Amino acid sequence: MAGQTEFPEGARADGLPAALSDPARLAAVRGTGLLDTGPEPVFEDLATLAARITGAGRAFVTLVDEERSYWKSCVGVDVTGGRENPVRESFCYFLVGFGGDPFTVEDAAHDPRTRDHPGIGPMKIGAWAGYPLLSPEGEVLGSFCVVDESPRTWTEADRATLATLSRSASAEIHLRQSLAASQYAHRLSADLAHTLQRGLLPPALRPVPGLDAAAAYVPASASAHHDVTVGGDFYDLFHAAGPYYGAFLGDVCGKGVEAAQVTSMARYTLRADAGEVLSPAQLLTRLNTAMLTQEAPLFLTAVHATFRRTRAGAAGRVCLAGHPRPLVRRADGRVREMGRPGTLLGVMEDVDLADTRFRLGPGDLLLLYSDGAYEARPAPGAPPEAAREPFGEADLHATLAATHGLDAAATVDRITGALAGHHGGWASDDTALLALRVPERD
Repeated sequence: MAGQTEFPEGARADGLPAALSDPARLAAVRGTGLLDTGPEPVFEDLATLAARITGAGRAFVTLVDEERSYWKSCVGVDVTGGRENPVRESFCYFLVGFGGDPFTVEDAAHDPRTRDHPGIGPMKIGAWAGYPLLSPEGEVLGSFCVVDESPRTWTEADRATLATLSRSASAEIHLRQSLAASQYAHRLSADLAHTLQRGLLPPALRPVPGLDAAAAYVPASASAHHDVTVGGDFYDLFHAAGPYYGAFLGDVCGKGVEAAQVTSMARYTLRADAGEVLSPAQLLTRLNTAMLTQEAPLFLTAVHATFRRTRAGAAGRVCLAGHPRPLVRRADGRVREMGRPGTLLGVMEDVDLADTRFRLGPGDLLLLYSDGAYEARPAPGAPPEAAREPFGEADLHATLAATHGLDAAATVDRITGALAGHHGGWASDDTALLALRVPERD
């Protein structure tokens, strides 16, 4: 019996191997996620193959914890009474006690290691052959074994078969654990990316007296080749000085931590300088200098507007730095582009940037946006019937024109809805929108 067997790590008070209670091993067993789960084809197939090739009649894929042997798979066994037995009635503890060495018995009733074992009668064990299920770190998770009711000789072919199939079962367990760990890491990465992304955008737009404002950020969809990460599009709306406010929308060329670094630099540089300089062109020039001085890892396109409320509506100046030109939607639905193209930021010391003046009357709306707003396309691999041209600039203009009479929030919702309808829920690029509207007079 167990008490008469010497195990390398010693025995517990009940005579069973002390290795059964090793915390690291027990954690590895629980980490498989297989305890108390039902049969699955892959393990059933391996056990069936072992029983058939060896002719043993019964085969098990077993996980062994501190007190029991749980049969993840069992072939040739009536399981109406359950899929487990006490560990003391199982031969599997020999594998654990001997550190994962294979354990075979050709005549269980007469072998001095097992002749007094309590499982021989209940389990009808004439001969037993088991190979270990191992964790990647070498912990013994359980056994892959076959049982014959009669004594028999285990041939070299039997042993080779069991060794191969036990490795296959272990590999399947490793694969599942790796997949689960990968999925967890992906979820954690996505959560962290979303948290960081939210931190780079204002939690709520600052109210501007006499105007209504709305914004939206839609991240690019993850794909089989690209995980969820921090995007490069961002926006801000803030008080500058006196009656003036600033509206900014940028697009960093890149994603991840470096994009977050540039985003943070841009937001805080503009906010810090806005109280001293009201010219958008001068502000963006200062940002360009800061990016070069601090060796920003990525370049940036941006649009910045400085404006104030007037009796007639709003007036201001806008500057473009390599960014798509903003759109003005007049109260009657007419849409026009505004601003002069300029140099992107973070690449050259000398930049060509210029301010363009604008005015908004009652019902007029100013839309700042990133290039994701006119590059929407169906997901890769979409069926042929979903194939269509990208949602281009003309589509954006038409969608905006159709929103006349809507406030800023409804306008932004209408545009994001049109984009989602075009790409079917799969966004190929990040998209940022920022709308400012002068309410119509009563």
